[in-house]
Amino acid sequence: MKNNNVIHIEGLTKMFGDFAAVNAITFEVEKGEIFGFLGANGAGKTTAMKMLIGISKPTSGDAKVAGFDVFTNAEDIKKNIGYMSQKFALYDDLTVKENITFFGGIYGLSRQRIKEKSAVLIEELRLEDVANKLVGSLPLGWKQKLSFSVSLLHDPKIVFLDEPTGGVDPITRRQFWEMIYKAANQGTTVFVTTHYMDEAEYCDRVSIMVNGKIEALDTPKKLKEQFKVDNMNDVFLKLARG
Repeated sequence: MKNNNVIHIEGLTKMFGDFAAVNAITFEVEKGEIFGFLGANGAGKTTAMKMLIGISKPTSGDAKVAGFDVFTNAEDIKKNIGYMSQKFALYDDLTVKENITFFGGIYGLSRQRIKEKSAVLIEELRLEDVANKLVGSLPLGWKQKLSFSVSLLHDPKIVFLDEPTGGVDPITRRQFWEMIYKAANQGTTVFVTTHYMDEAEYCDRVSIMVNGKIEALDTPKKLKEQFKVDNMNDVFLKLARG
């Protein structure tokens, strides 16, 4: 794996019987890059992400994430990445502080480090007034921003975000992307799936999966030039129509 690449994928494949859910995909992601991983429902992007985060074993191919092999070092991968699932990942029946403490413990942080991180996180998100309230009582946008921050508690090399802004209002979406840019500027690689094509414009590079294969991969600017269109939604539509 090249020094600047934190994800290296070559011919990665996942079969379910005779069906190739992910069909020999190949790409690399650089440190600090915001990498958009796009595709319609059923295109294979969620299956691919599950292999990369170490919870699903590939059928064949080669893949290294944060320097670790997905076939043999899945547990090491989990320790070096953050992950925010499509469905809200925190516990509604715990308070904001309790969630931070719980996940800090899972990530192996010391009590002192959890205390320090908790104070900073609550201040940055301006959650002082609700720090002792149940997470379930918070608006969805606050929940999503808190979930993202918790996924970064242990300073992972890479954070995987699965549809992180689904269902939130435009203002919260913009605030969320400001948080993504901040993490990337601090050296964290961001691997994000989204079905909002305008958000693809915010990524450094974008890959688009169709029927288990990566059919396009480049910067948003170059993809729009390649397909002779003005926006990423039209790029996606052209690929989807074949």
